[in-house]
Amino acid sequence: MNPRRLRKVFEDWRIVQDFLPAGWKRQARALGALRRARQIRGPTLLLRALLVHLACGCSLVETATRLRQAGWCTISSVSLFHRLRRAEQWLRWMAQQLWACPPSVTAARRRIRAVDGTLVDEPGPTGSRWRVHFSLNLVDLQCDYFELTDQHGGETLRRLPVAPGDLVLGDRAYGTPPGVAHVVSGGGDILVRINLQRLPLYTPHGRRLSVLARLRQLRRGIPQAWPALVRGPQGVIPGRLVAIRRGRQAAARAQRKLRRKARKQQHTLSAAAVEATRYVFVWTTLPATAYEAAAVLELYRARWLIEIAIKRMKSLFGLGQLPKRTDASAPAWLHGKLLVALLVERLLAAAETLSPWGYPLASPSQPLA
Repeated sequence: MNPRRLRKVFEDWRIVQDFLPAGWKRQARALGALRRARQIRGPTLLLRALLVHLACGCSLVETATRLRQAGWCTISSVSLFHRLRRAEQWLRWMAQQLWACPPSVTAARRRIRAVDGTLVDEPGPTGSRWRVHFSLNLVDLQCDYFELTDQHGGETLRRLPVAPGDLVLGDRAYGTPPGVAHVVSGGGDILVRINLQRLPLYTPHGRRLSVLARLRQLRRGIPQAWPALVRGPQGVIPGRLVAIRRGRQAAARAQRKLRRKARKQQHTLSAAAVEATRYVFVWTTLPATAYEAAAVLELYRARWLIEIAIKRMKSLFGLGQLPKRTDASAPAWLHGKLLVALLVERLLAAAETLSPWGYPLASPSQPLA
């Protein structure tokens, strides 16, 4: 790339800095990312150099070449690799500060959060596997929590910090009594897809609830709800079983998907699992007076937005394939990718409200003269 064109690409660095957390330069030295300034003179140049590698998808060799062509610094790819590895805690701190920012002011009465996780692989037959735990605020479509663990870090709601009034949406992996109890004890409500084995339900009289027996009562297209309790570690948690019968085509697609997954994992399907594909059924602590059965199911449909967000991070930001072959550099690369994704989210959110005139116009509540 021509050096002048490269400078043109990064000439708006001042705007990017406005979205970085306060004290990010000071933390570069405090967290060990900038111990010596032999080739890279300060935290600003270090972050810009790392973003060429992380945001532009350049290899370490190509990144070092571009830095030299732009006249920023002369550094080898090996030295840049060591810089990236030492910057892990710094990148993690900046990403955590971004998602810890308070959510945008909206008209929503509560924070609606979808939770999910995804695996990231290193290349090669012996590459390590990592798991990214992610939470998306559906009110403003901003990431409000993430955590990086190895592949043994299970998907559980107990990782998620819960604030009073939160509504947490999760798929079958998150529907467990300890996870439900964690959200409720934090003052939040929960809406999760039901796994028949992992989330046993009970009637108000304390008997085990036969979920499939209730689901067989459903008529196609008419949602219904029943009282259902969950026995958590600290006691009984009241809630509702909410369900709807699928159409024939939708049920057939769900059954084919389940059979493909069973063949891939080489396990035998039970008759109950096959029958359950005819329905969509969730469990929630949302009050029936404010949320009817149809409203609960509509809320759960919004959980698909986090699936789209994760696919976007994997396809656009390269989060799906990890080009690092050592456990020492992989966490730094992953936290850097998460930082890039969070920065892009903040930039897009600011661009949507940017005035082309440089000043805000009259609000709808203030009519023009």
